[in-house]
Amino acid sequence: MTDNQRENFGPRLKEIRLSKKMTLQEFYSPIAKHVNNFSPIENGARKIGKRLSEDVIQYYHINEVWLATGTGNIYTEKELRTYHEPDNYEIAEGVPFININPTDLSSGEFNLLREKPEYYVNFRPFNDCDAYLPIYGDSMYPKYASGEIIAVREVANKDIIQWGEAYLVIADEYANNITTVKLLFEHNLDSKIILRVSNPNYKGDTILDKDAIKRLFIVKGKITRNQL
Repeated sequence: MTDNQRENFGPRLKEIRLSKKMTLQEFYSPIAKHVNNFSPIENGARKIGKRLSEDVIQYYHINEVWLATGTGNIYTEKELRTYHEPDNYEIAEGVPFININPTDLSSGEFNLLREKPEYYVNFRPFNDCDAYLPIYGDSMYPKYASGEIIAVREVANKDIIQWGEAYLVIADEYANNITTVKLLFEHNLDSKIILRVSNPNYKGDTILDKDAIKRLFIVKGKITRNQL
């Protein structure tokens, strides 16, 4: 994507935001800290940066070709399966349930969207998620019990973290390929992050370098299965 093509991004991002009936704060706060910077971008007075445009495209599953040229579908194929029209929320398949223990994932190579799902779940509050995954073990009890299913959505900007919330963290080899679901807390060093369990019987935090995080997914909710 060239710099000249990004000059057209702002007004088209505004078109998407208005179609979703979202304010600047609602639309951009999951992606960037300084939301007010997007007002001149949308009005064409300022060009969006390469990294920021990639974050917006990834988070909202926007078709880059449409964003640059105005031709083709506004959204990628994945988003079109979820939102056929801006005001018409209809699900063709739903969100894939991937029956794999998150701790078994291979850091760096794992891609949720490439794993074969067992089935699809159509539950509107979580239909903007990327996948459902099962939880195993007791470290996150009582927030998440073993056997429950979590709904996760990938975070485009790792600098925007909701402290105290649960995330699926996939780290690289420099962090021993840690793949885990933990509560995230702010460290006194900006370059580090605290991973914490919710089970009071488990002690000790894990301190991780932010640069070691390869993929980050916020846990938006859970589904409890009754054992009949």
